[in-house]
Amino acid sequence: MPAASPLSIVQAQLDAYNAKDIDALLLTYATDAEQYQLHGAMLASGHEQIRARFLIRFAEPDLHAALISRTIMENVVIDHEVVTRNFPEGVGSVEILCVYEIANGRIQKASFAVGKPRLNTPSHASA
Repeated sequence: MPAASPLSIVQAQLDAYNAKDIDALLLTYATDAEQYQLHGAMLASGHEQIRARFLIRFAEPDLHAALISRTIMENVVIDHEVVTRNFPEGVGSVEILCVYEIANGRIQKASFAVGKPRLNTPSHASA
């Protein structure tokens, strides 16, 4: 059986994220995987820290990532997503560029560039 492709691994990660399935999501990450802000600080290292980070997100009732575009070059997959979030100020969205580096059939490193949150504007019914 051939090894999973970088595309199928990242798609499985996105599907697990949207299903809020932490166990399926962790299956896509190497046990010693690392997550970073793009060109910056480490966000999480290893399954325990990654699990804790995602479980906080999964508590948001409106959480959903919509894939805008995907670029694949060998073992690197770059997703451009718009993620619906529950911010303290209300429901909104944020654009994220996700850069995934795949090694040995798992995500080994992930880096995220996060845009500015945008709150949904309430619709006003005309009288």
